[in-house]
Amino acid sequence: MKIVKPTGSRLSVALAVPLLALAAAWMTSEPARAQALSGGANGVQSIDRVAAVVNNGVITQRELDDRTNLIMNRLKKQNSPMPPETELKRQVLDQMVLERIQLEKAEDDGIVVDDDMVQRTLARLAAQNQMTLDQYRDRLTAEGVPWSTFQRDAKNELILSRLRQREVDSKIQVSDTEVAAYLASQRGPGAPQNDIDAQVIEFNAPQTLSATELAAVQAKAQIVLQQAVDPKADFGKLAAQYSQASDAAKTNGDLGFKSPTLLPPAVAAATSDLRPGQVDASIIKGEDKLYIVKLVDRRPAQNSGADAPKMQQTHVEHILIRVGGSTSEPAARQQLVDIKAKLQAGNGDFGTYARTYSQDGSAQQGGDLGWVSPGETVPEFERAMNALKVGEISDPIRTEYGYHLIQVLGRRDADVNVQQQQDLARQALGQRKSEQAYSDWLRELRDSSYVRYETDPLQASK
Repeated sequence: MKIVKPTGSRLSVALAVPLLALAAAWMTSEPARAQALSGGANGVQSIDRVAAVVNNGVITQRELDDRTNLIMNRLKKQNSPMPPETELKRQVLDQMVLERIQLEKAEDDGIVVDDDMVQRTLARLAAQNQMTLDQYRDRLTAEGVPWSTFQRDAKNELILSRLRQREVDSKIQVSDTEVAAYLASQRGPGAPQNDIDAQVIEFNAPQTLSATELAAVQAKAQIVLQQAVDPKADFGKLAAQYSQASDAAKTNGDLGFKSPTLLPPAVAAATSDLRPGQVDASIIKGEDKLYIVKLVDRRPAQNSGADAPKMQQTHVEHILIRVGGSTSEPAARQQLVDIKAKLQAGNGDFGTYARTYSQDGSAQQGGDLGWVSPGETVPEFERAMNALKVGEISDPIRTEYGYHLIQVLGRRDADVNVQQQQDLARQALGQRKSEQAYSDWLRELRDSSYVRYETDPLQASK
């Protein structure tokens, strides 16, 4: 029984920075004026200036400064390139305006999220970080993110995710004709599928990132993208310097000629619209990663027949201990720690422990999941599995199903069949169409809203 990948996706990566509370109407509400006043040490009140007016509300200077500072602090910790503060503030303010407009749209449309859903989301985020909820709260507090703010941010992101799903994603369809055309576009007349040589600058953006961390990753990617699109830029040097791919320094981000079916779907989709030598002007959003993509060249595929495109499969077994009822998070994890210690001491074998203790349907097979292809397991499980060598046993890994102990039994290259190629093409097309439709929808929403920027608040803080 495979750990089936759930439907749905991470909190939208389009939300580049954590959401802050909605400001009340500045011009029409006395409480709003009061919220923009802060008492000094002697009881003297100072006005929190307005950074932008958005329809009937405002974004204050304090909100803008707080968010900008969070991102700048994160970039400094990562030793990332730092843009001028005024430029970063403008980017942050633009994003905050879009978020505010969407939140108002969601409120007008009656989209709500209850507290139970927020708590489940926070618990899931904590689990993905291999922490209890209390540990996760302590970590965020240590990073300077108040827990109450993070709860509010999570609720707002859920609201915007529902809004996007209703307004955009639910309307995306990819036809069989489009899939066939996409696959045909990778082929020459009467020739096998073209191979693609691409250079990629890769940034890790896993589901386990907090909103502040995700904001910093996207800000860093945007800074590097601005350099990469310069025709005089050396893309390879940028990849060696900034890409988080393990072999980027050695390869300069060059993936070599590959079948599009072996590339990340988001990267394959991006290259289909590029000319050789061209860099995509957008940050490409993939699953758990952001990409900057340059198409180096195309050529007729060199593989055919027995040498057809292949994907790596992993033979894996696991032991699952579910959390809930009488089994707490620490108890479930400790049980697997103890089992791993016994295995490493030579006491028993993995299959026997799986049959005895695993709470997954694969227990009767000794925890054996068989040969697993990319995308067949939930992301946390797949990342841990891919990091293991053959014969190696993982530490306890938390997923939405509970805690897992994973052992890799083998790896092999398997042919990518026609159905798999079509599935990958459909995924790539759907993601590309969704991002374009969302961008268009946001532009229309922005154009129909009243927005006024105040120039002075964008100046760097002294």
